[in-house]
Amino acid sequence: MNGVTGRMGYRQHLVRSILPIRDQGGVTLPDGSRLQVEPVLVGRNADKLKELAERHEVEHWTTDLEAAVADADVVFDAAMTSLRAATLTKAMKQGKHVFTEKPTAETLAEAIELARLQADTGVTVGVVHDKLYLPGLVKLRRLVDEGFFGRILSLRGEFGYWVFEGDTQPAQRPSWNYRAEDGGGITTDMFCHWNYVLEGILGQVRTVTAKTATHIPTRWDEQGAEYAATADDAAYGIFDVVTPQGDEVVAQINSSWATRVFRDELVEFQVDGTHGSAVAGLRRCRAQHRSHTPKPVWNPDLPVTEPFREQWLDVPANADLDNGFKLQWEEFLRDVAAGRPHRYDLLSAARGVQLAELGLRSSAEGRRLDIPEITL
Repeated sequence: MNGVTGRMGYRQHLVRSILPIRDQGGVTLPDGSRLQVEPVLVGRNADKLKELAERHEVEHWTTDLEAAVADADVVFDAAMTSLRAATLTKAMKQGKHVFTEKPTAETLAEAIELARLQADTGVTVGVVHDKLYLPGLVKLRRLVDEGFFGRILSLRGEFGYWVFEGDTQPAQRPSWNYRAEDGGGITTDMFCHWNYVLEGILGQVRTVTAKTATHIPTRWDEQGAEYAATADDAAYGIFDVVTPQGDEVVAQINSSWATRVFRDELVEFQVDGTHGSAVAGLRRCRAQHRSHTPKPVWNPDLPVTEPFREQWLDVPANADLDNGFKLQWEEFLRDVAAGRPHRYDLLSAARGVQLAELGLRSSAEGRRLDIPEITL
């Protein structure tokens, strides 16, 4: 597990996924047997690794990435984006199965080359698509599958929160996120998520129109040193999406680390259709069918009397939904045991890198860009 001293690698993948899988006795396979996991913590800071290993009763840790890859059955990477392609390449060339965070590479060319290498080696590769496993989006997808929306018209997404500059209060995100030269930027970080969310909920993304911004030009790093923020901290995107039925959907998603939250969750998606609408966050999903849609009347001279939020109904889970990262880990490990491909692989990840790359280009050139199909 490379990069477990970082926020995502530690919290979501080690603490909330692999350790619970280990402590429950492994992953149950279709024949009733169990596949156990034994994590090896890898990073550059020996003191941090040792402390984590002792805290969580993990026997193995090392700063020697090459040796760890050589000894592993599965290589997981959550280190800096700029280092990821080299790690994944090394692992696949040695026949190791791979599970990885996103983006998988800094450029589309690198991401496609990784996908080709996966096809050539035949190893099982999974790329984190965690949001599709979250309870809110699981419910939203179920509404799509059941035809609740009728013809889908649009999707509107809002994501983000205020990341402190680091001068008076420590920042909640690492400083490299705000330096383009280190692979930072919210477009690179989040558009790869939005690609698989749009694919997983609606359909194929055909075009992108984006505007990026660096709203906060100066920040302070982990040592309190002032630095220039060279990467974008906000991205405003419009995407043309085509459903499997051929319907055209307009999707708008705002992503920002320079906004304050006035909504129920840090990310929310509203889908509107001819028969109904729904709003999904990380956990909740609320819906309104056309049969109980009110008829608001615009009158700026009178106060609003409609209790709009009260007119939506909660969509029940109807199942126990575990942590999304853990659920995907378990699915991936079952695929490894069965020797079959994982449904969210490096080709899917390449499409995410492509969308981020074209989003940045769209902003720079001030125009809408078509998204060509990737072929290996």
